[in-house]
Formats: sequence, C-alpha cells, structure tokens
Amino acid sequence: MRALKFLVVTMGVLIVAGTVALVVLLVQRAGRGGGSSLPPMSLELPAGSRIVGIAGAEGRFAVLVQRPDGDRIVFLDARTGRPVGEVIPGAGVPVR
Repeated sequence: MRALKFLVVTMGVLIVAGTVALVVLLVQRAGRGGGSSLPPMSLELPAGSRIVGIAGAEGRFAVLVQRPDGDRIVFLDARTGRPVGEVIPGAGVPVR
C-alpha cells in the first residue's frame, strides 16, 4: 500500500512539473515575436508622395507609391531594408 501511495504522489508531481515546464516554454516562444526583426527601412520620396500598399514575397517588399510624377512600385530587400529596384506600372521596364 505504501508503494502505491508513493507512486501516485510521484506521478502527480511529475504531471504538475511537466505542465509548468510546458507553460513556461510556450510563454517564452510567444514572447519572441516570430524570431527575427526587420531592419529599419526608409524611402526617399518627393513631397506629395504617399505609400498606397505594401506586399512581401521572396525576401523582398514591394511598395506601391503614388508620386506627383506618377505611380511607382519600389522593391526593398527584407534583409538590408534598402531599395533594390523600381518599376513604373504600365511601362513594364525596371527603372534601376
């Protein structure tokens, strides 16, 4: 009878310890926010410009910008935050 009580208490302690460990791991992983953070990104835009939309794909961000001289799609490298190309919609030819 003593052995049975010992086993029940031991298993109860293990269940509680395992549950606490699981909760601690979940809280730690949730606090990371997805792993890596993005670098600071900036665009030098002329006065009167505005960002209309942003989309991400394959390590780059495409930013649709309305400028006084016409719309542009600017591509930013997700690792460095620097512009890597620009397209004028309708022209189909990269500017840079």
